[in-house]
Amino acid sequence: MDYQTIIIINIILTLGIIGFILGLGLAYAELKFRIKLDPRVHEVEEVLPKGQCGACGFAGCAAYAEAVVTNPDVSPNLCIPGKTEVARLVAEITGKEVKEIEGVKAYILCYGMPEKAYIYDGIVDCEAANLLFGGDRACQYACLGMGNCVRVCPFGAIAISERGLPVVKTEVCTGCGQCVRACPKGIIELIPETAKVKVRCKSRDKGPVVKKICSVGCIGCGICVKECPYEAIKVENFLAVIDYTKCITCIDYKCLPKCPTSAIVTVV
Repeated sequence: MDYQTIIIINIILTLGIIGFILGLGLAYAELKFRIKLDPRVHEVEEVLPKGQCGACGFAGCAAYAEAVVTNPDVSPNLCIPGKTEVARLVAEITGKEVKEIEGVKAYILCYGMPEKAYIYDGIVDCEAANLLFGGDRACQYACLGMGNCVRVCPFGAIAISERGLPVVKTEVCTGCGQCVRACPKGIIELIPETAKVKVRCKSRDKGPVVKKICSVGCIGCGICVKECPYEAIKVENFLAVIDYTKCITCIDYKCLPKCPTSAIVTVV
């Protein structure tokens, strides 16, 4: 056996011994410092809807499951899509107190199709279009209709209609809020599942300005305020706003027929 071969064999043996020792060290460290996962974490994760929407404030269902089991300060009520049913299951697994969760649904606060202020020929993305003069609509508050809300919805609850505006499938919507956070115009809002009427406009321009560019926008006339017997509507910054803690749904919907632009509608 020549000298070079002996050197190569020695190098291989040395590296092998070093690798073996390091392997033993890693194995020992894994056993010594292993963090035992509470089996309840998997139980909680199984009952969650797994939409990975982040509405709970954590990075996905697995992160929330671990937090709610290991941290006594994390509430079992944080899964908005799961509503009270899931909250009760999480509370049962973790031994925590559960409270009722008021269900919410996403609602689009724009129904008008104002004329184009200019021709936009950029990336089909609401955020990108909004960076260019606030979008291509004459109304600065209008929906841009490029589908950011559709793309982020983990439950497939939003679609773009033939009119080019997003429509929420209320029977599928869980109220996770992903679409609300994705809309650069802020024209998507979470409202109570029990809500029966809504102002489908977000414009805060004065009435004469709205009339020139949109036939169905709120003009802040205040007629609905006068008609509501429960003081559930007020006008803020030229826009009618509904207080759902006061709105009890009139039998004849007094505010609807009096609205000159039909900006107040029933929630389907």
